[in-house]
Amino acid sequence: MYRHSNRLLLAGMLLFTPGLTSCVSQRLHQQALEEKDAEIRTLREERSALKIQNQQLKSNYESLHGQLSEASTPPPPMDEPIAKSAAQEKIPEFDDAGIGYGMRDGNMVITIPSSITFASGQAMLSKEGQGALKKVATELKKHGGSKYWVEGHTDNDPIKKSKFQTNRELSYARAMAVLSYLVSDCGIQDDDCLIVAHGQYDPIVTKGDQAKNRRVEIVVHKH
Repeated sequence: MYRHSNRLLLAGMLLFTPGLTSCVSQRLHQQALEEKDAEIRTLREERSALKIQNQQLKSNYESLHGQLSEASTPPPPMDEPIAKSAAQEKIPEFDDAGIGYGMRDGNMVITIPSSITFASGQAMLSKEGQGALKKVATELKKHGGSKYWVEGHTDNDPIKKSKFQTNRELSYARAMAVLSYLVSDCGIQDDDCLIVAHGQYDPIVTKGDQAKNRRVEIVVHKH
């Protein structure tokens, strides 16, 4: 009787064991699937976060690139030789004589167009130019202790009928003629003056009225 019961118990255990193994296997498989799904969700979230970060970096790059482009873009050419500052006092004598004036980089700049100072291709002061320079000298003497840079400019037309070989030579001769008259006839100290010959290389306009480029500028540099 006892042996018969043991046989029945052993048989029952043998029948139960496969079912138990199958349940455990299914549970482990389900757990593995859940872990895999969680890993996939995490990867998707990380990918979304990286995508958003990449878009932000791209937007920042485009913004910085635009700012750099704006900073490196040269200003448009000025249509006038000198823009008069709103704070610049009027000088009626200059206005009447056609002499330009204003501020640039903190320095006063007086612009004398060649139309009132020199004949075409020449460096000899006209009577009108001499009269204009006397008015200029009166203004310069109000800025005692300054250095006066007398700067000659021309257009870019090739020299044809002139004793000068290049536009730079012409610009130098004209600047020198202005300086000499200011010193010899107007009482400006020679050692306060400096000559600069730009030739055609510092134009006010690159297209249009080239007459604006033909001028002598006197830049007042304070100590």
